[in-house]
Amino acid sequence: MANALVDAMVNMKEPQAEAVAEKMLKSGEDPLKVLEFCRQAVEIVGKQFEAGKYFLPELILAGEMLKKISKMTKPYLKNEPEIQTKRLGKVVIGTVQGDIHDIGKDIVAFLLDVNGFEVHDLGVDVPESKFVKTIREVQPQVVGMGALLTVAFESLKSTVEAIQTAGLRDRVKIMIGGGGVDEKVRKYSGADAYGEDAMAAVNLSKKWTERRYSQ
Repeated sequence: MANALVDAMVNMKEPQAEAVAEKMLKSGEDPLKVLEFCRQAVEIVGKQFEAGKYFLPELILAGEMLKKISKMTKPYLKNEPEIQTKRLGKVVIGTVQGDIHDIGKDIVAFLLDVNGFEVHDLGVDVPESKFVKTIREVQPQVVGMGALLTVAFESLKSTVEAIQTAGLRDRVKIMIGGGGVDEKVRKYSGADAYGEDAMAAVNLSKKWTERRYSQ
């Protein structure tokens, strides 16, 4: 059924994708695996978009399918014993100004939530001032910034600098992510780390909050 789910999403068959996902969950399939198959499908759609074979409507529909299946999956994740109900910490997350991609961010936010974090999702095209304002109000341990477009890497850097200027840099750990983000971009931006995928972001957040609370 995994291939059927991926194929349905890649071929924009929304009702079929939802039906397959629901059948998988009800049959006892690991909900995290269902999410992983969805991620694989969205990644394929993203590559088709980059190759000019798909366009913005397909990209948006893939994101909508992911959101609906994620919502469908959530109750099954909540019932798993390893998923913690106690909040481990607070995470502010958003796609930086100049970039409107939200698929990767949404996966990270969702997995952070089900893994026990209080997530404050600022959305996309988020200005520096909104990050700073929310950090002041929420007082998170972790800030996550997404950027898929290379032109938005400058926004990663300027947002980190804005947090520094506001006197909040020492209070938070900053992680960045996105298709083209690597160690070079991490150094350029001034972030503490970058996540290669959604679970890497979850693991970074766990490490940082455990370290903070153990001191």
